[in-house]
Amino acid sequence: MTRRVTWVGFGVGAAAATALLAFAAGFVVFARTVASYVPGPSPRADAIVVLTGGELRLTAGAMLLREGRGTRLLISGVNPMTSRDDLRRLSGLPERLFSARVDVDYAAHTTSGNADETRAWAQAKGFTRLIVVTSSYHMPRSLMELRRTMPRITLLPHPVVSNKVHATRWWMDPYTARVLLGEYMKFLPSAARFGAARLLRWEESAAVDKTDAAPG
Repeated sequence: MTRRVTWVGFGVGAAAATALLAFAAGFVVFARTVASYVPGPSPRADAIVVLTGGELRLTAGAMLLREGRGTRLLISGVNPMTSRDDLRRLSGLPERLFSARVDVDYAAHTTSGNADETRAWAQAKGFTRLIVVTSSYHMPRSLMELRRTMPRITLLPHPVVSNKVHATRWWMDPYTARVLLGEYMKFLPSAARFGAARLLRWEESAAVDKTDAAPG
């Protein structure tokens, strides 16, 4: 009996150690991915979507619209207390351009909600190629959620890098380490939802293929 308890305890400890090691390794990969997102020239796309969460994101998206990188701009996840006039002032866009080319989403309250609202907007406008503007540390989760809801739409990341977040040397900066760890914890459920969605689409595709292949 004692031997059995010992082996059970060893198995539980080994499983916990393996899970912890996998979590740590995943976090390092995540941090390196964030560090790889650096600002650069964006190619042209059908439109631009800014996921709110910082003024720098809005000004970056507005600049892309000014440059003609996309025909329209969606600002997703805006606080209901923020008016379109407030957004226009923050963006620095001329009133005529803002009125004609900018759409505002007040419905989304989470990154998952951003993805749902962006999908509805893109489908309504017929867009198939989007530039995604958000903070570099938020980009992996954003792309995961957007790809879950829009698997056939091309997403082009345009990261915004905060002066407070130093992803290339996160282990030397407690603030950056906390930000990345917190974001990684949110990324994991998004990755799980993405995996489940892909599996569901694969099963549905396989079922359709079997139906098509069946004799009439």
